Amino acid sequence: MYILAAIAVGLTLTQASAADLVRGKKVMGMCQVCHGKDGIAKLEEAPNLAGQKESYLVKALMDYKTGARQNEQMAVVASGLEDADIADVAAYYASIPFKVGP
Repeated sequence: MYILAAIAVGLTLTQASAADLVRGKKVMGMCQVCHGKDGIAKLEEAPNLAGQKESYLVKALMDYKTGARQNEQMAVVASGLEDADIADVAAYYASIPFKVGP
């Protein structure tokens, strides 16, 4: 019984905190300078984000925000993001399809 209740609570929290892709696309304006609007990096030292796992992107941004992960540019960007912004941007970049070439 407790397991079913825990699953129900987890599903409710997931639905309540669902990321907004449209909002994520708007918030990521500052991200596209380095990572591109299409998630393909414009700078050689910046990673591609298209199709990256949403949970990884959320963790990375939260780590930059808290200082657990160090990068001067990312620390500045992440410090100005709310948790909802991070979730939305991560969902947006994760939703971009990508194709691996030869």
